[in-house]
Amino acid sequence: MKTSLKIIPFRITSFKEASASLKIIPGLLLALLLLTGCNRFLDEKSDSTLAVPMTLEDNQALLDRLTDVLSNFASSGMASSDDFYLSDADYNAMEYQEDRRLYTWQNDYVSTNQAAGNDWSYTYRGIYVSNAVLYNLDTYAVPGAENVRGQALALRAIRYLDAAQVWCPAYNSATAQGDLGLPLRLDPDMNIPSVRSSVQQTYEQILKDLHEAVNLLPSKQIAATRPSKVTALGYLARTYLFMGDYQKALTYSLEALNLQNTLLNFNSLNVSASYPIENMNVEVLLRATMRISGPVRFAVAKVPLSLYQSYQANDLRKSAYFRVSSNGDITFKGNYTGGSTGKMTSITMDELYLIAAESYARTNDITNAMNMLNSLLITRWKTGTFVPFSASTKEGALQIIKEERRKELLFRGIRWADLKRYNRDGDAITLTRTISGQTYTLPPNDLRYAIAIPEDIIALTGMPQNPR
Repeated sequence: MKTSLKIIPFRITSFKEASASLKIIPGLLLALLLLTGCNRFLDEKSDSTLAVPMTLEDNQALLDRLTDVLSNFASSGMASSDDFYLSDADYNAMEYQEDRRLYTWQNDYVSTNQAAGNDWSYTYRGIYVSNAVLYNLDTYAVPGAENVRGQALALRAIRYLDAAQVWCPAYNSATAQGDLGLPLRLDPDMNIPSVRSSVQQTYEQILKDLHEAVNLLPSKQIAATRPSKVTALGYLARTYLFMGDYQKALTYSLEALNLQNTLLNFNSLNVSASYPIENMNVEVLLRATMRISGPVRFAVAKVPLSLYQSYQANDLRKSAYFRVSSNGDITFKGNYTGGSTGKMTSITMDELYLIAAESYARTNDITNAMNMLNSLLITRWKTGTFVPFSASTKEGALQIIKEERRKELLFRGIRWADLKRYNRDGDAITLTRTISGQTYTLPPNDLRYAIAIPEDIIALTGMPQNPR
């Protein structure tokens, strides 16, 4: 980072004053405390002034800070999903009571304390960085900032889309105007009151940011740690898929695939390796990873036997994705980060093929739906063994595509959002877990699909909690 920084007054006279305000999101306050690794940014001075990056390079450097921007995406949805289960021993050994409550779909107190960090604080920390960069670019009229602006907008939208899957109900056009959405922080000023928007407003903001980003970003960046035009188009496709607007999901997935469509051929992998899939491989459009909370750690999250057995013998994912221990426990090793550090949660090329396939099917184009799906799956099966899937009805095509979507995107943080939208659309999926002989149940469309916001956030801001 360059040293051309300007000292400007900040509008909060002390952190104590900020903490006393009942209209401040503690996640943003935490951001001030945690972002001190860049000494010239958010560095509290003795005269209550703040050092602000003014150059293009400085603001790009802020977006390039992976620990602040592209890591620690929310894992609460993953922890609540049916992608895995915990043994009784691993459940009882979890450090935080909140993690045990989250895993069993309790009504409240499902977030770990602020000292340990939680999904909410990390989410708004990432949003704060994007807001600060956008503020700097506008305030100092930084020239040539289209790419950096596009990245900041895309990253803000990505964080909000991720958060909406955790703390909001599934998007439903009939109820979205009245359903509780997220507090939309679009300015780094912490004096602005925190007020929950509607689900409709939340998604409108996500779409607005992504559409603007598409027009600003280049088709390719120098690395997959910066969002590109393809990334933004991919997230538009994911957003519209979650909203149930399948025509637009198809449009933007195809636009992305027209720019980039290379798939990883699993025949080139050493599927018996500890972690066969290389970090930053050709399918990774943005290297964003989720927070590794207690329930989703690789060592404890077990794959259900029925899910493992759904992969056929010549499907290379069965060997590339899983390891089977001597006692029969099945754990996941198909992480797109190339190791055990972090689970990929961002848009990838295989997801784009699946979005396009599902969207074709939803819009009654069964032929193209199956062609798109088969184009992906042939790269996953042992050479010469794949028999293309076929379907004669929309319902039959969707059943196949949903099954393959789950099998392909396992442990990507996608399943929770899929469960919510499938149930919204009538699939009636009931989840169950059994711990020490006690069974816990999550019925379809239950209010607990919008996970409880941390109680300290509710107390400090006065925002309404998700209904129960």
